[in-house]
Amino acid sequence: MSFNYQGAPIYNPGSPDALGLSTWSLFGNALLATALFRCWHILIFFGAWSTAVCVIIYNGHHLALQPTLITVFGTILGFVISYRTTSSFERYNEGRRLWSQIVLGSRTFARTVWLHVPDNAYPSAQALTDQQKEEYKAKTLIEKKSVVNLLEAFAVAVKHYLRGEDGIYYEDLYHLVKFLPKYPFPPTIPSSVDLDRTSLTSDGVPASPHSGHFHGSLTRRTPAPGELPLPTSAPTPSLRVATFATEKTLHTDGRPQRGVKFSTAPVDLYPAMNPPKYSLLDFFPFSLLVRTLTKDGLHKNGNAVKGRRAAKRRATMRSQHLYNIPLEISLYLGSYVSALQSRKVVDAPTTTVLLATITQLVDALTGLERILTTPIPFSYSIHLWLVTVVYCLALPFQVWLTLKWVTIPATVLASFIFFGFLVAGEEIENPFGYDKNDLNMDHFVHNIIRKELRAIMAMPAPDPSVWAFSEENDLLFASLATEERVSPSEWVQRGVPKIRNALRVQ
Repeated sequence: MSFNYQGAPIYNPGSPDALGLSTWSLFGNALLATALFRCWHILIFFGAWSTAVCVIIYNGHHLALQPTLITVFGTILGFVISYRTTSSFERYNEGRRLWSQIVLGSRTFARTVWLHVPDNAYPSAQALTDQQKEEYKAKTLIEKKSVVNLLEAFAVAVKHYLRGEDGIYYEDLYHLVKFLPKYPFPPTIPSSVDLDRTSLTSDGVPASPHSGHFHGSLTRRTPAPGELPLPTSAPTPSLRVATFATEKTLHTDGRPQRGVKFSTAPVDLYPAMNPPKYSLLDFFPFSLLVRTLTKDGLHKNGNAVKGRRAAKRRATMRSQHLYNIPLEISLYLGSYVSALQSRKVVDAPTTTVLLATITQLVDALTGLERILTTPIPFSYSIHLWLVTVVYCLALPFQVWLTLKWVTIPATVLASFIFFGFLVAGEEIENPFGYDKNDLNMDHFVHNIIRKELRAIMAMPAPDPSVWAFSEENDLLFASLATEERVSPSEWVQRGVPKIRNALRVQ
């Protein structure tokens, strides 16, 4: 891991080295993401079941049925499973569309700030000295750079937020937001546990942010003096230690209090990509323990359950102790626009674009929250599974008369088709994890948003009086009949009538 001159990390999330993975590891991860891995135990069961049925019928027991039900129920079941898979893919596609909306909002906001906010955003009624003018220009440039960095921070925070990774102590986020004061936001998406008794007053009204019972303050995994909070997707329950702050100078989530600054001592940060490793609990039948013996992907003592299945469950079934950092960042973006309005340094259309872009970013965040916390109804999912199981159980009895011993591979193949679509639909209905089937949010954040924002800020606002009159722009009025190379300065000397004539013959 290397760092740029600002102290921010530089890495390529798309490279195998970013996760320390070899080619074989990548191939293994791709194989584990297939539907075959998700339903192999189901195929073994139906293979054994069809074998038993075939042996019993072959030995003289007349259990074969007429294949009429295959056509009727098979067609209906195919439509229902297709609808289930389509619904999951719509959620996946909606997540991708909302991330495109974040990319568009970041591009629009950064372009508007960098090009349309004047070089001096500190107007003064009095005459300024040259030194004061340069100071105000420097302040304006710092403001622009800081607010564009917050656009990147917003996208990075959304990525961690959707993965259920608490806090700001990540290599791609900490350096962008460590200086911001904390907003006392309550959790936005508590999901299955809306409000517990500790977050209600005696009369049943949600507690005030200033109350000790308010669930917006982190009570779970409160850091001891000098310790950092643990992300919910961290592979081990141990806390990392930093020696630069104490509990008196930190909020309960480890962020600085108003007016309190961090020391410049090195901070032990979590990687930008921290995928949980596969564990025994990711394999059937142990994967059933994640839902039945744990609560929201956590042990009863509060420690994280190992495995990717548990990590996704922690991200979906939100704890009531999670802060909405992207929403906090949007308030600071809005405060910058408010400051420009109060200084009266930008016109109304520019302000409208900036405010509309912030609304666009928050709208995308809200849509992503909706996808994350709105699973397919349980009654629908369990009924579909039961109907599919019954159909596959009855299949060997109906195809024996036609296929004989080929019934065994035919049943396994049919089971793979039906259950493969079911498990694939369940896999992509929450597309915000680290699996191959999930959206590549690290690519959106680091390879698109980060690089484009850096490119926008790499140069001052282009001046059309410079680039439009470049000597290289010598084919302004070239036509099919002539390719006369004339520089813009020479066209100025020729005058408007000559330019008009050249436009007519093009």
